[in-house]
Amino acid sequence: MTNEYLENLLNTIKSKKNSDPNLSYTALLHKKGLNEILKKIGEEASETIIAAKSDDNNEIIHEIADLWFHCLVLLSQKNLSVNDVIVELKRREGTSGIEEKSNRKEK
Repeated sequence: MTNEYLENLLNTIKSKKNSDPNLSYTALLHKKGLNEILKKIGEEASETIIAAKSDDNNEIIHEIADLWFHCLVLLSQKNLSVNDVIVELKRREGTSGIEEKSNRKEK
């Protein structure tokens, strides 16, 4: 998977933002708003954790795909891009996780 694929998927999600919520799950999430999107991310994160404790890699992949999808819906809701996240990941590259967390606390 490439950044381009995720950006294209995000663009598809954004294009459905104002579609009929009776015909599009993505439109329904957008219509219900931020709290519903966050609830779905929480559910999918929990399901990912449960799947990770199993021996079924296909289930892990399925749940991470669901989690990523709902995170992309959040990016759409907030008018952000995949590139915004990639820029942040690149900014952190080469910095230890411990150092990065410490820097966050100082801000």
